[in-house]
Amino acid sequence: MPIDDLEGLPKSMKVVEISKFGGPDVLTIAERELPIPNAGEVLIRVSAAGINRPDIMQRKGLYPPPPGASDIPGLEVAGEICAVGNGVGPDKLGQSVCALVSGGGYAEYCLAHIGHCLAVPHRLTMAEAAALPECVFTVWTNIFERGKLASGESILIHGGSSGIGTLAIQLASHFGARVFATAGSSDKCRVCEELGAEHAINYKKENYKQEMSRLLKDEGLDVILDMVGGDYIEQNLSLLRKNGRLVLIAFLGGSNVKLDLSPVLLKWLTITGSTLRPRTLVEKEAVARAVEQNVWPLVEAGKVNPIIYKKFPLFEAPKAHFLMETSEHIGKIVLQT
Repeated sequence: MPIDDLEGLPKSMKVVEISKFGGPDVLTIAERELPIPNAGEVLIRVSAAGINRPDIMQRKGLYPPPPGASDIPGLEVAGEICAVGNGVGPDKLGQSVCALVSGGGYAEYCLAHIGHCLAVPHRLTMAEAAALPECVFTVWTNIFERGKLASGESILIHGGSSGIGTLAIQLASHFGARVFATAGSSDKCRVCEELGAEHAINYKKENYKQEMSRLLKDEGLDVILDMVGGDYIEQNLSLLRKNGRLVLIAFLGGSNVKLDLSPVLLKWLTITGSTLRPRTLVEKEAVARAVEQNVWPLVEAGKVNPIIYKKFPLFEAPKAHFLMETSEHIGKIVLQT
């Protein structure tokens, strides 16, 4: 689509740039040309953008965007489609959507592949919708596709008060699993239990391995969702029952570990994991359709809800990043344009 076809739209936009790698203060407001949608893409006038741990890592120089992706941080947005590329019907113009993006979310306008967009549920605000894509895509693909969690099984969700954790608890509980969680304070544990966890363990005060063994009477867990890594990995393996699955989605505690892998053989365990951002367009679209079919009706019905901790204006992105790094939040932090 030539720039002249972007009728009624500005030629430039405000964005949040990473001026250099470092702390939250390296995030600065800048002005860039309005991006032009290519074939299969739409341009979204952003109302809100969710903040995620990968944004923090990218700001520190630890998580570079994949080839061809915007260097502007931000992996999920919600807003109105204001321009479309070739192959996208004009009927999409004006639709309110939330979308998973490979970058570019911290801006007034953002490109998204049409297959990675989902209609904003009628009962949600734009800020609530922006808090969903990265989390719901991650939870669905890791817990239900790779972890193969089934009704009647048990799951331990580490980081239960995080954006991913709060959504994972709700979905796992809704689909009939026994849900347990770890979190870093009594208030966070209380929220986990209110969302559907049978029991939440304050890992700062209790040994989660010992507590889980007591709660399960040493029967073991079917699935563990781990975003910590480090010395958690060996403890997790010991807690899994026969045919259990350990699903790794991040390594906040480190990825280099020395551990005894004999439980994998003795208990027929599976260790798996995945990342979302580097996936192909086709792979992400397949996840989007699965989410649309299996999760979106629950969101529309109010059975699954995004948990918003705090909202910041776009130009206060440094404050939002600082808050995320304190780990004081419960649920999601969102930027609004």
